Amino acid sequence: MSLKASLKKLSFWAGPDTGLLVLFLLELDPERPETTATMAVAIWMAIWWISEAVPLAITALLPVALFPMLGIMDGTMVSATYFNHVIFLFIGGFLVALAMQKWDLHKRIALRILMFTGTRPARILLGFMLATAFLSMWISNTATTMMMVPILISVISKLEEQTQKNTNTSNSYSTGLLLGVAYSASIGGMMTLVGTPPNLSFTRIFQIMFPEAPEISFADWMIFAMPAGIILFLFAWLFLYMRFAKGTVQQLDKDHLKKQYQALGQPGYEEKIIFLVFISLAVLWISRADIQLGSLRIPGWQNLFRFPEYLNDGTVAIALSIILFAIPSKNKKGTRLLDWKTATRLPWGIVLLFGGGFALASGFKESGLSTWFGEQLSFVTFLHPVLMIALVALMMTFLTELTSNTATTEMILPVLAGLSLATQIHPLLFMLPATMSASMAFMLPVATPPNAIIFGTNKLRIADMVKTGLIMNLMGTFIITLSVYFIARWAFGIDLNIFPEWAMSN
Repeated sequence: MSLKASLKKLSFWAGPDTGLLVLFLLELDPERPETTATMAVAIWMAIWWISEAVPLAITALLPVALFPMLGIMDGTMVSATYFNHVIFLFIGGFLVALAMQKWDLHKRIALRILMFTGTRPARILLGFMLATAFLSMWISNTATTMMMVPILISVISKLEEQTQKNTNTSNSYSTGLLLGVAYSASIGGMMTLVGTPPNLSFTRIFQIMFPEAPEISFADWMIFAMPAGIILFLFAWLFLYMRFAKGTVQQLDKDHLKKQYQALGQPGYEEKIIFLVFISLAVLWISRADIQLGSLRIPGWQNLFRFPEYLNDGTVAIALSIILFAIPSKNKKGTRLLDWKTATRLPWGIVLLFGGGFALASGFKESGLSTWFGEQLSFVTFLHPVLMIALVALMMTFLTELTSNTATTEMILPVLAGLSLATQIHPLLFMLPATMSASMAFMLPVATPPNAIIFGTNKLRIADMVKTGLIMNLMGTFIITLSVYFIARWAFGIDLNIFPEWAMSN
């Protein structure tokens, strides 16, 4: 039996055994036994999530069985946490992404961007990174990377043909291109709510922990996250160029990308309609709710409805995705732009993982465990807010190098919410850096699916990933810290000296 298999087997038994020890030997709050019970379930889930002793989605189902048995939450309440508007936002967005993939619209967009940026070394790198980052804002970073890598491999092969006399330069530049795709997939996903699962987890857990808090809409998140994402993207491009591409004389034949684009044929009726739906979805998401820019308020279109508060981003996502099931295809008679066979490719495991995180967050709140954690960690109040933000960002960045970023986010955010209550510091100062940093693991192949995919090409060394990724991790922490301290305070109206009333009523 391999070491990995042995560790998984050990972790399989360690999860429930540790949970039982906590349940029977600890007493966190004598007046609330459910606090200890929630801790026991959380530790069990943490061990299984970190080790992946069983599939992540199955671990996410533990609260459905254990919370009612241990008197933490009513079974009906627990079950309800697994399906909500955030889940529908994810499902609707993913259905539109699947339609794009079905008709190769995503490939056309990527090749168009590459043709636009040019064929010199710096421009090729920028083109691949720009195409990957843009698509990852709307499509899962895994799907985007899987689509970009074959295009990239064909480009690398063409470059190697043209520069057989300079193999070292070729290998170095190839490494930079591969890392550029992986990094920009993570950075692009950070910039929108649907770009990466931790962002969606944050919005729902924030609402669970602070139900009276103002909604964080799609536009709110973009206003906050886009500046940090753009700065980190530009740094990554310059850093990778200086490290792997500067001095190379490689230049791609201009006809190579053109031939790949021409192979797609003329844009069909289906692609045009899906592109229209995609643009409409983005515009409707961004403009739905009121946008507050300092003293300037831009009203959202939801105000046109009788009950504007009834609408949310999930409503928009499902409405637009349903349209795709209704429009027939012109080129493939008897089919529609989106069919159920394509829809079955939805990652239901991620949906259950979301639900498990939401259930765990509800358990943390209902049992008082988040408050207990906050009290234990309240010693951090002597630190300057910038240092606290940096520590949270640094912890999450390196923790998610070895663990699932979604599962880790869902474990950590309720704890940070409790810390906020105990220290009377605005919750977003803790929860935002943790969420963003969950997407900033750049060092190891196991850290994110994009990292694993590019490492699977066997065209780069893990030493290059680690050395380059360490710099990216540290720069990501630095940029996120400044972004939260300066931009988030403006975007979300955070006052360092005032604890919000909506958090007090929690």
